[in-house]
Amino acid sequence: MIRIVLRGCNGHMGKVVSDIVANDQETEIVAGIDLTGQQGTSYPVYRDLASVKEEADVLIDFSAPKELTELLCDAKKKMLPMVLCSTGYTEEQLEEIRVASQQQPLFRSANMSLGISVVTRLIKTAAAVLTQEGFDVEIVERHHRRKLDAPSGTALALAQSIQEVLSEPYDCVFDRSGRREPRPMKEIGISAVRGGSIVGEHEIIFAGRDEVIEIKHSAYSREIFATGAVVAAKYMTGKGPGLYSMSEVADLLCKK
Repeated sequence: MIRIVLRGCNGHMGKVVSDIVANDQETEIVAGIDLTGQQGTSYPVYRDLASVKEEADVLIDFSAPKELTELLCDAKKKMLPMVLCSTGYTEEQLEEIRVASQQQPLFRSANMSLGISVVTRLIKTAAAVLTQEGFDVEIVERHHRRKLDAPSGTALALAQSIQEVLSEPYDCVFDRSGRREPRPMKEIGISAVRGGSIVGEHEIIFAGRDEVIEIKHSAYSREIFATGAVVAAKYMTGKGPGLYSMSEVADLLCKK
């Protein structure tokens, strides 16, 4: 049985993770972490990781990123692998995660969906071929009206994955309102839509002469992110220092 500490246990995603684990025979939540320390779960809840008394194999973090430094330090002391599911990390925090991963096992993906990891593979294959034939690349992402950041971290990660297979760098363009000129060849346009209760949609468009290829991922509930986090927690159990992502999980699943 894989023992999980769940940080952000009283939040919406934390409750979804709790429900998934409750119906999973391979995992159990032995402790939760919530800044208020509020109880109300089947497991004990603490204010921080340092206070957790239970033995655990991995931590899932679905909270805000503001306490990252303290969390990394406490996890290192406990030699506890972590699955970091929070969004909105600053560039400085991402660098902090990268440096910390040299001494402890950390898992982070811009999107915890297994589907997105497969989409990433598909668009890298497509981009490597189609950009050589003059296809333009556009990314359109759609999210609910409450989402604070734009474009989404997933859209930026998708653009980065495309950049990795290009023969030369493309510019990422977020606003064309001030331009009056034809679209340059070497750019990736990224558009953000905010409205209603859209959970999350990412569409990658390859537009060529007389043909268009579209690859799209739609999330219909936040449960897919919680499911991905539990899968990642299983994967991280027993791992050594390093920075892991959904790409490695997808590789493992493909080999089964």
